[in-house]
Amino acid sequence: FLFAPAVEVKIEVVIPEKERSKEEMSPNGKASPLIYKVNGTARHYHLEEHPIASNPYHNPKDVVEASVCHVKDLENGQMREVDLGCGKALLIKESGEFHAVGHKCPHYGAPLVKGVLSKGRVRCPWHGACFNIGTGDIEDFPGLDSLPRFQVKIEKEKVYIRASKQALQTQRRTKMMAKCISLSNYNLSSTNVLIIGAGAAGLVCAETLRQEGFSDRIVMCTMDRHLPYDRPKLSKSMDSHPEQIALRPKEFFRTYDIEVLTEMQVAAVDIKNKTAVFKDGFKMEYNKLLIATGNTPKALSCKGKEVENVFNIRMPEDANRVVKLATSKNVVIVGASFLGMEVAAYLTERAHSVSLVELEEVPFKKFFGERVGRAVMKMFESNRVKFYMQTEVSELREQEGKLKEVVLKSGKVLRADVCVVGVGAVPATGFLKQSGINIDSKGFVVVNKMMQTNIPGVFAAGDAVTFPLALRNNKKVNVPHWQMAHMHGRIAALNMLAHGMEISTVPYLWTAMFGKSIRYAGHGEGFDDVVIQGDLDELKFVAFYTKSDEVVAVASMNYDPIVSKVAEVLAAGRTIRKRDVE
Repeated sequence: FLFAPAVEVKIEVVIPEKERSKEEMSPNGKASPLIYKVNGTARHYHLEEHPIASNPYHNPKDVVEASVCHVKDLENGQMREVDLGCGKALLIKESGEFHAVGHKCPHYGAPLVKGVLSKGRVRCPWHGACFNIGTGDIEDFPGLDSLPRFQVKIEKEKVYIRASKQALQTQRRTKMMAKCISLSNYNLSSTNVLIIGAGAAGLVCAETLRQEGFSDRIVMCTMDRHLPYDRPKLSKSMDSHPEQIALRPKEFFRTYDIEVLTEMQVAAVDIKNKTAVFKDGFKMEYNKLLIATGNTPKALSCKGKEVENVFNIRMPEDANRVVKLATSKNVVIVGASFLGMEVAAYLTERAHSVSLVELEEVPFKKFFGERVGRAVMKMFESNRVKFYMQTEVSELREQEGKLKEVVLKSGKVLRADVCVVGVGAVPATGFLKQSGINIDSKGFVVVNKMMQTNIPGVFAAGDAVTFPLALRNNKKVNVPHWQMAHMHGRIAALNMLAHGMEISTVPYLWTAMFGKSIRYAGHGEGFDDVVIQGDLDELKFVAFYTKSDEVVAVASMNYDPIVSKVAEVLAAGRTIRKRDVE
């Protein structure tokens, strides 16, 4: 069931424009204020679903209709990319019915025809985002936008698609959102929803509230100086500028009344008075609170750690600065973490030399296992990265205040103009110490399946939490990955609105190095065996991580869409046994 062949269709991958379909907007491009419907509670509104009219397109010049195939051309469970002349659509046949949606994943533009179709949704082959084939709505992450949905009709055994040209061009659709009612009569120091942190979890929480028709005040605050951005790109494409990797443009926050306070740090939370106290003394009352502060990178504790040109990659400016300083110079990276390895890969073409120092004997050993780790290490060595394994840094030496050498415990001295530290991170939850909010021994905020803490009205999401993972019998885990942060934010928002929604998503992550990606789904912590299919030397393989007799995770390189297939099987609650993959 894992290796069923997909329908091969020739495709072209085009990077999506940073535009969103305005199909579901009123003519002025803003959510129409006429569709608020009071549901009985004060200042809490719900959007009406608009009935699908026979012609949902306002402008007939913007519409294209084309015959795309014969009804018998597609079997049930098949997908095909079809061309409508001014753009493409994904045609899907499931349970005898045809559906048509955008053909590119709005996240990074992956061709969805190469993804996995299962029970009314299509899953992206690259990073695992899921879309409902009937509505186009995003159901699992990463990414923020949904797919445009197109009308399908059958006439004389032929399949026709009717679509808006603009939607065919943009290949994305932002869900309808509410706006804030009467922002002007708010007290500046009180908000209905306060979100601490402006990463994926915080942003998705705010957007979900608006999508669900919540029209009261939402305030996000962040220590960062930027609006929410695509953090995984900091180590994968290090010279990206903040505006290039912004998750939403400035106007978006204005349009939907999501207030973002930048460079604002919360120093304490007073749960009795429902107040957040900021470092500068400013206080803000809240009704509902989301803690989504993420992680703080660990620093080195060795001698000379304060010399110049030693970096943790925390913000776009850090990444940009490292690239500038590393060009034609000697770089030392401490820690073969995801961040450390991605930075090493990115800098090899730019730096004179790249050295990597790591305590373990093989990179990613705990995560991907020894064999996959070795294959990755070989790929790095063939790209001129020098490894110093099973040792650590004892001293950073300077000349005129700037880094000159990195001294290892093994006695080896490495020339270094720049040092990047990627030795892990700790949850950014110090400010909650005396709050009464339940925090475990490692500093993680403990939440239930609804992302609720032990304090009513206080939720937490993202890298700073442990939550019960359905996939592993509700074991409390920390999953510090981009897709999971999105889902946490969504679940928290739905439960702020009392939807009673529990999290059940399958973790999905990826890493990109030298133009190659490793995709991974599941939760492999504590695996006791790895079953490998394919060829590790050729970097074309799939690795199944098993615990006793059960597959708990999968990783692959050049083997799409296997990881998305496994993720769909696990998401359906099915168990994959070791014998199924051997």
